Amino acid sequence: MIDFNNKGFFKLKQNTDYAENVAALLLDDETIIDAYKSMRDGVVFTSKRIIVINVQGLTGSKKDFTSIPYKNIVAYSVETSGTFDLDSELEIYLSSIGKVKFEFTGKTSMVAISKHISQHSL
Repeated sequence: MIDFNNKGFFKLKQNTDYAENVAALLLDDETIIDAYKSMRDGVVFTSKRIIVINVQGLTGSKKDFTSIPYKNIVAYSVETSGTFDLDSELEIYLSSIGKVKFEFTGKTSMVAISKHISQHSL
């Protein structure tokens, strides 16, 4: 499970191949929107939820999958990258659970992510 008390969560870079990690968990009518990966961990945005993968152990064969349905998002904040600071952030506030923060590096379309979350949580 995500450590919701932890203030930061990864430095994620777009990696569409990382979505293969959640293929077996998807529902029949669920599709992958985008995937992001840090050193070993990652996050996958689907048409119904956000799936966070926490790779554990030395070999990385043990994985923890946390599913965050869009319907549980009560508020979110997006910080886009600037001219010199290329990092961007997404903070999600969940009902009864708390906050989780994702940090992205490189060219991440925070506007597209924001629109997708809004379409499913409003």
